[in-house]
Amino acid sequence: MPIEYSIDHERRLVVARAHGVFSPEDVFGYQRDAWSRNDIAGYDEIVDMSDVESIVQPPVENVRDLASLAAEMDMGSAPSRLAIVAPSDIAFGLGRMYQAYRESDARSHKEVAVFRHREDALAFVRRETKRPA
Repeated sequence: MPIEYSIDHERRLVVARAHGVFSPEDVFGYQRDAWSRNDIAGYDEIVDMSDVESIVQPPVENVRDLASLAAEMDMGSAPSRLAIVAPSDIAFGLGRMYQAYRESDARSHKEVAVFRHREDALAFVRRETKRPA
């Protein structure tokens, strides 16, 4: 699978790195594999597309379906953040489309943002959030 991820339990952060040829099947596989784990519920997430060589252009329905699946898999009500690092124009555009679908899904508990640079993504997930009492 061209998406590998690591979990930092201390920081409550999942970092996924995609590489090679990126396809809709890859991202759906990652979503199901990683986010079916109960031990990372409510964690922040960074998906880094910096090492992707090419993207198999998905139909718009795939982006919508992925956002719906991800929102459905959100566990708990604690807000978390997803930062997508997307240096290429196509990755950035797909990330923004995904962001729009996630924001419009009432089941979603993640704040999504798309960045060109990893440093900006890290700053976004590290920023203080007021958690519900």
